[in-house]
Amino acid sequence: MTGKTTPMVNITGLEKRFGPEVAVHGVNLSVEKGEFVTLLGPSGCGKTTTLRCIAGLERLDAGEISIGEKIVVSAGKNIFLYPEQREIGMVFQSYAVWPHMTVFDNVAYGLRVRGFGSAELKKKTNYALELVGLDHLASRFATKLSGGQRQRVALARAICYEPNVILFDEPLSNLDAKLREQMRDEIVRLQKEVGITSIFVTHDQSEALVMSDRIVVMDKAVIQQIGDPKTIYANPANAFVANFIGVANLFEGNLSDRKGGNAAAKIDFGGALGVKELLANDVSNISSNSKIHLCIRPEDMELSTKKFTGELAKNSITGKVIETVYLGNFLECRVKIGNYEMIIQLDHFEQLKKDQSVNVSFKAAHGLLLSD
Repeated sequence: MTGKTTPMVNITGLEKRFGPEVAVHGVNLSVEKGEFVTLLGPSGCGKTTTLRCIAGLERLDAGEISIGEKIVVSAGKNIFLYPEQREIGMVFQSYAVWPHMTVFDNVAYGLRVRGFGSAELKKKTNYALELVGLDHLASRFATKLSGGQRQRVALARAICYEPNVILFDEPLSNLDAKLREQMRDEIVRLQKEVGITSIFVTHDQSEALVMSDRIVVMDKAVIQQIGDPKTIYANPANAFVANFIGVANLFEGNLSDRKGGNAAAKIDFGGALGVKELLANDVSNISSNSKIHLCIRPEDMELSTKKFTGELAKNSITGKVIETVYLGNFLECRVKIGNYEMIIQLDHFEQLKKDQSVNVSFKAAHGLLLSD
């Protein structure tokens, strides 16, 4: 009989304050060995503070963090291990590459301070440089490297001494769009190849969706939802998550009834439209007459200059075109519906004019009801 495996990182009841400001509140998170977990959220949500607490760069006000079998910090047990005692690697936003050192010496630095012998140091450093594709630049000084090459040096240095965990603090934010995408894919490839446990901080939703095994969405110092990318996008826990991950059309209203597997939401659009009842996917944990947000993704909306028939007729609403934007693989159309603006993605390039009257709709299965 096998017992439950110990998480590589385990955070329990993490609290961190800066004076009267609560930076992190009640964070509980377990990260399994070899997992890639992203802390995602807007500026000031607590994601970077959480990472710094794991690294030992901030002291906790409450809670406990373990890495492997070892408690590295516990407010209740008065335990605090310094960063160099935690067997972690870090990749920073600013690269933190020493300009007076060669690429080889930058990568080997962590091994030297840990007292590795010259033969093993050379072997591990060369292996790390090969992994990131910089072995041919080992003797070059860091000042002669591009931004992407410096980020690869920082990555090689982090994995060189085989730490238990690598912590990434928005490492791609200083790169241009194309290079950022290349480095994103490079980090994922290396993480899978080496199999190292990784915790990645970003405010970029596309990075989180592409790179992560699981995403931890944070806002206002607390965790809003934890899940794999598909779950976070398709089944957000609340209106904040829906609005932060991707683009969402959100309408405030009340859950008024349940009809044949669907739920009826009353939405006050204001003006001539007034209150309309729209059908959405039923969610049993929301009670009738509760305040809700109805969420529909732009790609799940339908638009027509004619009246809808069948299922789509039930959720049909009339609006006026505000503008259309050509985005290459689709057309984004903004439609004014009462007091709301909706964003609709069209996979065809129908000619629409400003102020043109159109009908929009969605299938009930694509309407998400979220608690207030």
